[in-house]
Amino acid sequence: MFGAVLAGFEWHLRAERGLSGHTVRAYLGDVADLLAHAHRMGLGDLAGLDIRMLRAWLAAQHALGRSRATLARRTASARVFTAYAHRRGTLPADPGALLGTPKQGRTLPRVLRQDEAIALLEWAPAQGEGDAGEDAHAVGEDVPAVVRDAPVAGSDGGDGPLPLRDQAVFELLYGSGIRIGELCGLDVEDIDATRRTIRVIGKGDKERTVPMSAPAARAVGAWLARGRPCLVNERSGPALFLGSRGGRVHPTVVRRALHDRLAALGLPDMGPHGLRHSAATHLLEGGADLRSVQEILGHSSLATTQVYTHVSAERLRAVYRQAHPRA
Repeated sequence: MFGAVLAGFEWHLRAERGLSGHTVRAYLGDVADLLAHAHRMGLGDLAGLDIRMLRAWLAAQHALGRSRATLARRTASARVFTAYAHRRGTLPADPGALLGTPKQGRTLPRVLRQDEAIALLEWAPAQGEGDAGEDAHAVGEDVPAVVRDAPVAGSDGGDGPLPLRDQAVFELLYGSGIRIGELCGLDVEDIDATRRTIRVIGKGDKERTVPMSAPAARAVGAWLARGRPCLVNERSGPALFLGSRGGRVHPTVVRRALHDRLAALGLPDMGPHGLRHSAATHLLEGGADLRSVQEILGHSSLATTQVYTHVSAERLRAVYRQAHPRA
């Protein structure tokens, strides 16, 4: 019933606000659920959407056991949608502006210790490990068919193209703190080997230049010299990191490779974002100032970066409790 409205909203999110595909899908899903709820409640015209309808929808979400984080995101989605509809003249007023934001409990991101990060990056797979089954694990609705249907790559030891790629990927994720989506979107020309920097397109299509570590630069150089040429084909284009069929590597493939290596080492399991958290925490522990870390991570708000100061403080407290005789 509200298909045209959702299509216009999607265009607004993508073209006018420049949001990432993940955020667009989340907002569209939330608003579609809101409009379906409103239709079940007898709403026949979008102009009738009011604050009572919004609150009833959120109350129903709460009754379904949605987490605080989900409720907060759905509230944000509703606000963005009603503001958009009001500006377009579809809503006579903006009821979303009257919504309060559910308070979220602060959860500290899981991070690796510095010695664990070093172990992750210095580990070399045994002969026959590393290339086996990368794309066989990459299944799910959000993964393109070319990834889901890809054959299991043959094993060629730790110096094959895929182990070289994975090593470069892990070094970059930890050595530069970039997001997984940013990493998978990198092109070859985004790497400046001379200056040891990366040109990154972040959220909202904002461009920033990020330094990369010396080990990351070496790993990327090895991938470009000995790994990428083995996989490149007509599907590769300018993509820096490739999958086993030559197309741009998918985030799901990177996540699975990281999970597998962490499991092999007996380290705490986490996704690529955990390496970003670890990089930020270790930068602050090493004396980096908060503003510099904010710039490296591409946070629009300093408040987002400040969570890592809490992580460092919690680590200090843990060390104190373990080491001090009167703790």
